[in-house]
Amino acid sequence: MLELYQSEGCPHCAKVRDKLSALGVSSVIHNPRLPGGAGGDVTNEITHDELIAGGADQIPYLVDTDRGVTMYETDDIVDYLDEQYS
Repeated sequence: MLELYQSEGCPHCAKVRDKLSALGVSSVIHNPRLPGGAGGDVTNEITHDELIAGGADQIPYLVDTDRGVTMYETDDIVDYLDEQYS
């Protein structure tokens, strides 16, 4: 299962969502905070705690539970999705 921690107003997150859609890959979307770097207002304490448990307060954050992979950087996420799900 793929889980994407993101924010609707974030252009980096939009790039990852667009890739998921283009590949036809299902995912669970979490919205832990508003965009604005680590200073964005937290909108969901539970998913925000899950986000920072990965090592940073940064979005987008992808978790591939089937492969045990987690990553934060937008271009790395897009490349990973292309490699694993194309």
